[in-house]
Amino acid sequence: MNRSLRVAIVGGGPAGLTLARILEINGFAVNVFERERGPLERPQGGTLDLHAESGQLALKRAGLEHAFRRIARYEDQGSRLMDKHAHLLLEDPDPSAGDRPEVDRTALRQILLDSLSPDCVTWDVNITGVHPADDARWTLHQGDTRHGPFDLIVGADGAWSKVRPLLSRYQPQYSGLTFIEFGIDEVDRRHPAIARLVGRGKLDVSGDARALVVQRNANAHLRGYAIFRVPIEWAEHQFDWSSPEATRHSLLAQFEGWHPDILALLHAANDRFLSRGIYALPVGHHWAHRPGLTLIGDAAHLMSPFGGEGVNAAMLDGAELARHLIENTSCSEAVHAYEAEMFERIEPIARDSAEAAATQLSHDDIALSLAHFRSHQGEHDGLTPQ
Repeated sequence: MNRSLRVAIVGGGPAGLTLARILEINGFAVNVFERERGPLERPQGGTLDLHAESGQLALKRAGLEHAFRRIARYEDQGSRLMDKHAHLLLEDPDPSAGDRPEVDRTALRQILLDSLSPDCVTWDVNITGVHPADDARWTLHQGDTRHGPFDLIVGADGAWSKVRPLLSRYQPQYSGLTFIEFGIDEVDRRHPAIARLVGRGKLDVSGDARALVVQRNANAHLRGYAIFRVPIEWAEHQFDWSSPEATRHSLLAQFEGWHPDILALLHAANDRFLSRGIYALPVGHHWAHRPGLTLIGDAAHLMSPFGGEGVNAAMLDGAELARHLIENTSCSEAVHAYEAEMFERIEPIARDSAEAAATQLSHDDIALSLAHFRSHQGEHDGLTPQ
């Protein structure tokens, strides 16, 4: 281990913070640069399930098992599948079984931030360039401000990474799927019928080549997604974004004829609607090793959310890169070894995710959804057909 290495991590998401935590507790000098102005600038997204062999393993290596268990929601691992007529087709008989507990992204990020030294993360840094400092080191630039030099710069800066172009010419491509995101607040108190409809976990409703997915988050909040297979510009032109009520009306029109119990989800939504195109990097994305630079998480292997592997794979990237840096005296050899193993590990996960995205909202979406649910019976301790 070469503790004299200076490591810069661009991006303060779960992957970058996991890497920073493991390196810090092993004596490395680490700086994380995050473009947000602070940890509470914006919500970090919805709930996610952490897998024992990847996300949870990364937290174990980071010494954060107990902190994770304080925020993990083992009781919210359930899954339910309905058709547009509100017929329950499949459900998990025991939402608390299994070892893939749900956790809110904001809570996960906070336990990682709390574990780092106070000066590890520098906020409000929007990197505009990465340049060679000499034959072996690199500097980060924010306009006229320079940070560094660093022996290793790790791009953990997501889908539109500023570090990736130095390693790869590929950019994420639109998958054909657009999500309209919405939320329901205080569901247990204000909307008990909706709370019962969704249950303890996730509800999927499919029909008419469109879908609704609703997930229970902490603090009695539901986060939902209306999913469409459309051109990337479709939502901009199809929806009236002039006011929340106008957007709600546009969204309800897309689900005309669906059961009133399902449409109640949209009627109860709060006033924050957001359109998200789903992008992914090519399956098998890789690059030639370049000393002093590498990528982790979405910057390396952005994939669709179907399968729930993205953040788990990203956190394991951070843990594995840290392991190689700790075990090797040569930074370049450590990074090269990490990249070779990561490419091999990620390819089947990315392929499964791409195939799942490609089959979404097909002419036989209910049958495909049933097959997908049943294929994951081992993960959910048995799903019960209705």
